[in-house]
Amino acid sequence: MGKIIAIANQKGGVGKTTTTINLAASLAALEFRTLIIDADPQANATSGLGFNPKEVENSIYECMVDDIRPRDIIIETDFPNLDLLPSHIDLVGAEIEMINLPKREEKMKESLMDVKDMYDFIIIDCSPSLGLIVINSLTAADSVIVPVQCEYFALEGLGKLLNTIKIIQQRLNPALTIEGILLTMYDLRVRLSNQVVHEVTTHFRNMVFQTLIPRNIRLSESPSYGVPALAQDADSKGAISYLNLAREILIKNGKLVSEN
Repeated sequence: MGKIIAIANQKGGVGKTTTTINLAASLAALEFRTLIIDADPQANATSGLGFNPKEVENSIYECMVDDIRPRDIIIETDFPNLDLLPSHIDLVGAEIEMINLPKREEKMKESLMDVKDMYDFIIIDCSPSLGLIVINSLTAADSVIVPVQCEYFALEGLGKLLNTIKIIQQRLNPALTIEGILLTMYDLRVRLSNQVVHEVTTHFRNMVFQTLIPRNIRLSESPSYGVPALAQDADSKGAISYLNLAREILIKNGKLVSEN
């Protein structure tokens, strides 16, 4: 059974979609079968892999609301071992349509049982909110990665997210763990970046990934080409950082032996 990892933070602009695409692409490049689930109505993970969300006929929305089987609508990407379960704007209405459904928080979990044995990793790109779709994502997930940008408001709202995770652990998904806090948009030259790294690692200690994701032009550019940074420039600092993150996660999960 594959491991389901949600990428979540209700704060926008912290690198959730960038992390989803590039971590998944790195796991795929390391020959692990990987599925991206775009659970954000903005559908940036879908477009970031070269697909037009407006042309998507069925998405994760139909899986949760209309009980369509995910394996019937999964899209193969141009990258070996990497598939996509897309999103489109209709996902905005899913929260309203699901309000009166029984076990509404578990709709995604039920859907993903259809494909969990097909992949080594399933990465969910969550929207910047703490709404019902995000709760569904966290209920379906085995673990969660929390991207935190190395900027002034880094810790703003982090406590609220961690409290939400705690509530979900208590009420909906006791097995949910925090895979790690990921520091993104790091700039070695900026004092504030280093202050944030120190503050977060001091406060959260072993919960923080050793890998830092730098500010990098390839990470910013690659979505406009519909490819991960690894496909655009495998030697870029951004691509290398996400490969390192993938290896760190694989080692943590006993799927790769540390070289140290």
